[in-house]
Amino acid sequence: MCGVLFGLSSLTNLTALSLVCCLKVCFPNHGNKFSSSHARLLVAGVWCYASVFAVGPLAQWGHYSAEPYGTACCIDWHAPNHELSALSYIVCLFVFCYALPCTVIFLSYTFILLTVRGSRQAVQQHVSPQTKTTNAHALIVKLSVAVCIGFLGAWTPYAAVAMWAAFGDATQVPPAAFALAAIFAKSSTIYNPMVYLLCKPNFRECLYRDTSMLRQRIYRGSPQSDPRERFGSNSQRNKDASISTRFSNGQQESYGACLHCTENAALCHLTPPQRTACILTGSSYREVTVSQLSAKPQADFL
Repeated sequence: MCGVLFGLSSLTNLTALSLVCCLKVCFPNHGNKFSSSHARLLVAGVWCYASVFAVGPLAQWGHYSAEPYGTACCIDWHAPNHELSALSYIVCLFVFCYALPCTVIFLSYTFILLTVRGSRQAVQQHVSPQTKTTNAHALIVKLSVAVCIGFLGAWTPYAAVAMWAAFGDATQVPPAAFALAAIFAKSSTIYNPMVYLLCKPNFRECLYRDTSMLRQRIYRGSPQSDPRERFGSNSQRNKDASISTRFSNGQQESYGACLHCTENAALCHLTPPQRTACILTGSSYREVTVSQLSAKPQADFL
């Protein structure tokens, strides 16, 4: 039961993540309202959704049994051949835990790619093409393709074997087929984090920031740390804080960064960098800080 629960939670989390990305990129008016409380509710809903199908066999909707290769327990693939309830469980599992998530993920990343492509074409009509914009678009393409291929590679073998056992003769399915399907499904817990680590700059930056904070806390708690070295660590942290931030599309901003105090960040008293935006109105554009923008969306500028 735990194996089914964690596996379904993993693929449902990917589905929810693709929906949130699509909401924030394609429908920013609604996506900008997505908060941490919404994220917690969404995660709770993911686990409840997976629990319905994981607890089903315990309530006699389907059955759990040993896998045909004999070293693990999972869903009883032989039961659908002689029980209608077990067959309905397998069919619902295929529809709601494979076909539906697969469709949602593909549609979400398709809409994201179309939106990013349209935005890039609109920007290039006003400014000269820049490498950063191209890199951002290529980054989103790589991430979308990697997530879709990873999902298909992990769960398609299991879905195919499940349908073969449910609608065919389960005794004719070789144990090696079930073993390979399980290997592909469980390997997703390894390469899914790698996809985001390699293709998502924001993820790498957050990981670096968290590990840096952890090292600094451990170092501050050490009784052998030198106060002068501690000051150097704080200076490095201040310098890291002045590094430009990134938008969600991977483009970098460095407006307002101090260019004269890079070696001595602790002595810098200049105004900290602010996030800015270029407002395109007709054929001209101007640059303002994000704090000056109106909270309500306006239709007369891009």
